[in-house]
Amino acid sequence: MTQKLSPQQIQLMKLLQIPTLALEQRIKEELESNPALEEGATTVEEKEFEDSEFEDKNQEDAVDFEVDDYLKEFEEDDPTIYRNNLRSGSDEEDYRKPIEMVNSYHDHLERQLGMLSFSKPEDYTIALQILGSIDQDGYLRRDTQALVDDLMFTQNIITEEEDVQRVLDQIQQFDPPGTGARNLQECLELQLRQRLQKEKENPNLELAYEIVSKHFDKFSKKHFTKLLSALDISEAELKDAFDEILKLNPKPASGYAPARKRDGMYIIPDFIITNNGGELELSLNSRNAPDLRISDQYRAMLNSYQRRKEHGSVKSQDREAALFIKQKLDSAKWFIDAISKRRDTMYRTMYAILQFQYDYFLSNDQRLLKPMILKDIAEMTGLDVSTISRVANSKYVQTEFGTKKLRDFFSESILNTEGEEVSTLEVKKILSDIIDEEDKRKPMSDERLRKELLDRGYKIARRTIAKYREQLNIPVARLRKELL
Repeated sequence: MTQKLSPQQIQLMKLLQIPTLALEQRIKEELESNPALEEGATTVEEKEFEDSEFEDKNQEDAVDFEVDDYLKEFEEDDPTIYRNNLRSGSDEEDYRKPIEMVNSYHDHLERQLGMLSFSKPEDYTIALQILGSIDQDGYLRRDTQALVDDLMFTQNIITEEEDVQRVLDQIQQFDPPGTGARNLQECLELQLRQRLQKEKENPNLELAYEIVSKHFDKFSKKHFTKLLSALDISEAELKDAFDEILKLNPKPASGYAPARKRDGMYIIPDFIITNNGGELELSLNSRNAPDLRISDQYRAMLNSYQRRKEHGSVKSQDREAALFIKQKLDSAKWFIDAISKRRDTMYRTMYAILQFQYDYFLSNDQRLLKPMILKDIAEMTGLDVSTISRVANSKYVQTEFGTKKLRDFFSESILNTEGEEVSTLEVKKILSDIIDEEDKRKPMSDERLRKELLDRGYKIARRTIAKYREQLNIPVARLRKELL
């Protein structure tokens, strides 16, 4: 025997997975595709109508609509059809939305291209091919031979690597500095070279250029002792040169990213927790609980068909129209039920998380976060673990301490030296604090960090320390070293 999910169950699972912003778009799509669904609160009478499978008890008040006429009228007003119709009439003004003008990185480069003078007629085409190959960070990821092949196959231009390199040398003088670099080292070199042209006889810049151009491997790995020995300089001079390098931009195109690409930085919380005099209160974001209702006109149309059926005046086309209406009404009711169940499931899940981590939400002290897994919340709510996972994924809660991701509240537990269960989140927070407070001239190794945690009552293996450190995006000790 096999079990299959109903379309309604599948719809509910999909709705549970999406965050608030995506839910708004999903509801908008449903409203556009189903004319039997409307925005607005459902009345008691409408609820009775839905529970009775759309059999209206009060047929006397139903408006006697002609199904065919109404469907024709709706088709004329259907927004999905209207979008496909061309506006006509010379006396009708053409209102257009202003087009947003974005000063993109590549537009900026092409404008500078017009200021160059080329020695060969095909150089301009080569330059355009190079600009088109520069990525969103400002780097040229293709080698000169690949560009030669591209020009031959796409532009029918036979050229040599020397020609491509000659044009690239000109492009690498463009603003912003570092444009067209093949790697990070070349990017930094280009920027330092342009700065040296403007700030001549700057010893710090000259030393910085020497470090990047001749000792990049030692620089990237922070081998300070080797650099001091190879360059025969003092720590103060090395620090001044490093400060100049840190002023450079490793991604030259970063300042030209279109504003619309940064929209993803804004987070719309799905839940809101407020502290009311020491008592925490939970509410759903209002966008999580839209008011949807069944269309009055579609209900009346179906009632009109039922009355005509009782009087024996139903035509074959009326039956087809009534079937269409019934399908739309069923779909609308299923969607409203799914939204209602989504709201209830999300509230129950977040309320259980709030109760489980109550002390943390009061204080924002990560040390008070209890070990919590999906099964804990499933047992508190009576919901399936997979349902809890769908709710917790990609959802956010707004607190007085900021907006948090629900997934961050779930963690495994470990035993401290006193035999008590503590959250791995607590251990990570303490590990992060230890690293923040370490002497950056002599950063702690993973073994040293293990001993520090053991002294504080947390017995953890060194390989686990390395795993936690990587999860926190903290580099190894050698790369944390700084010149102070």
